[in-house]
Amino acid sequence: MAKLYFHYSTMNAGKSTLLLQASHNYRERGMATYLMTARHDDRVGAGRIGSRIGIGAEADTYGPDDDLFARLEGERDRGPLHCAFVDEAQFLTAAQVWQLARAVDDLGVPVMCYGLRVDFQGRLFPGSATLLALADEMREVRTICHCGKKATMVVRQDAEGRVLTEGAQVQIGGNETYVSLCRRHWRAATGAS
Repeated sequence: MAKLYFHYSTMNAGKSTLLLQASHNYRERGMATYLMTARHDDRVGAGRIGSRIGIGAEADTYGPDDDLFARLEGERDRGPLHCAFVDEAQFLTAAQVWQLARAVDDLGVPVMCYGLRVDFQGRLFPGSATLLALADEMREVRTICHCGKKATMVVRQDAEGRVLTEGAQVQIGGNETYVSLCRRHWRAATGAS
C-alpha cells in the first residue's frame, strides 16, 4: 500500500544521503524511482540532489507553480513508477503536498519527502506544516548540537558568524550560513526567551 512519508530534521542531518540511499535500494532491485528537488536550490548544481559526503544524482526540479500530481501521473504513464522522492520538501506549497497525497491515493505511488521542519526563526515552513498534517508516516532524522544533545533548531549566520534573527524565511545556504543546535543553545544564540 502506497504512503506519503515525511523525513524531517535540521540542516546537516543527512536527509539527502538517506534519500539517495533509498532510491539506490529501489533501483538496485530493478524498480523505477523518480527524483525531484526544489528549482531554486542549486547549491550542488541545477537539477541535482547532492550530499555532503559526496554522493549525488540527477533530479527533475519543481517550483511553486508546478502540478506534482500531473508530473507523477506522466511519469507513471511512461512506465512503471515504484517510488517518488522529493528533496527540499520544505519548499513545497501546501497545494503541492495535497497533490503528492493525491498521487499516493489515486495512483498508488509511494512518495518520500525529505526536508527541514522549521526555519531559523523556529517557524514551520508551509510545505513542512502541510506534510506534518497529511503524511501517513513521519520520521525524524537526527543530528546533534555542539553540546551533544539532539539538534532540533537551526540558526542563520552572516558572513562574520553573527546570528541573524530577522530576514526572509528562505535563504539558500550550507555550513557557511546555518548551524544546527538544540533548543537551549538556539534560545541562547537568538536571545529567545
